Amino acid sequence: MSPTHLSLLFHLIFSTKRRQAWITESWQERLPSYLGGILRGLGGVAEGIGGAADHIHILASLKATHSLAEIMREIKSNSSKWVHEAIGIATFEWQDGCGAFTVSRAEVGWIQRYIREQRDHHRKKTFQEKYLELLRQSGIDYDEPYLW
Repeated sequence: MSPTHLSLLFHLIFSTKRRQAWITESWQERLPSYLGGILRGLGGVAEGIGGAADHIHILASLKATHSLAEIMREIKSNSSKWVHEAIGIATFEWQDGCGAFTVSRAEVGWIQRYIREQRDHHRKKTFQEKYLELLRQSGIDYDEPYLW
């Protein structure tokens, strides 16, 4: 039997509960490393991680055996525990859902730049405006009153 060849890249986006600006500069640089470590521990590869005070973007390479729901559950629960214990924000929470967009290998470079430049993007448009753009560009149906 011939081998299976896969390229399963996902642009994952999730925000803090009620988009509260909990991710402050004092620990914003530590969070991507921690999230990357969680993903690595699950057998995935973080190809880019960044965000702003109220949300995170992860460009993740996953295996065919991964469950996206399980990956997100592990990332959120483990990172929340880390924020509670290491950062000292006992009330920190992530939103319940997430955005997950498939990515072709050809798009990796510009998505990595997009993730790195989050602070610049959000000087011009809010998280909500950019997220709605991504949903529209991806052809995803949504009911806006239930997004936020």
